[in-house]
Amino acid sequence: MDAISVTNLTKTFAGGWSLFRGRGHEVRAVRDVTLALRPGETLAVVGESGSGKSTLARMMVGLEKPTSGDMRIAGKDAAALRAEGPRAFGRVIQYVFQDPVSSLNPRKTIDAILDPPLRLLKGYDKVRRRARMKELMDAVQMPANTLERYPHEFSGGQAQRIAIARALAAEPRIIVLDEPVSALDVSVQAQTLLLLEDLRAEFKMSYLFISHDLAVVESISDRVAVMYSGEIVETASAEQLFRTPRHEYTKRLLSSAPRLKPPGRGRLEGG
Repeated sequence: MDAISVTNLTKTFAGGWSLFRGRGHEVRAVRDVTLALRPGETLAVVGESGSGKSTLARMMVGLEKPTSGDMRIAGKDAAALRAEGPRAFGRVIQYVFQDPVSSLNPRKTIDAILDPPLRLLKGYDKVRRRARMKELMDAVQMPANTLERYPHEFSGGQAQRIAIARALAAEPRIIVLDEPVSALDVSVQAQTLLLLEDLRAEFKMSYLFISHDLAVVESISDRVAVMYSGEIVETASAEQLFRTPRHEYTKRLLSSAPRLKPPGRGRLEGG
């Protein structure tokens, strides 16, 4: 059973007035996408800005409603799973936003941010919630005194670790990461990617990793889906795609992007 499977998924937005098309034209952000995220893997969806990859991710977590197509999450119809309520949905799939600082409520301390998923999704009492918060801080390599502080007191990389901890609090099977390191410095990116790899293995999760950065994608993904103008034009293992790309668009992307070391954990550790 796939962690996520989508078949002929389409998202159309109503457009405004256009000089050439007139009023009321439609924009097809995602076009008949068929894709599967396997249990325990990191599937990267890569493409340029405007390719539709973030819209695809937002549909998977219920932030956008598909215009047509079929989507199943952990073997269940996505709409039916959402109809069971936010608790059932949140226990299965979580979302990590691109901007780590703005995704955290600036008026709340970190323990107040982590409290709702532990209380509402897991049903933990106050003592168990506090203990779990400390475990989550340890998992993302943040000190326990983090819990009493506010988001603005942290760097971008630290804030992203806290955002990841919030996603982990529900103990989901799947995390959708939408450009999770694009706002971070390169050195912090490498640390965050290593952390994500470790957490995936420890908690036995699947990642859908959205990115425009091929160097980042090469460093973390098991498989890669290349998105262009709302369509998936190529899907392959990371090793195969970076070694022998088939689609012309993929070849153009690779020729214009910096490269990391060959696949393997050492590619993130060597600078």
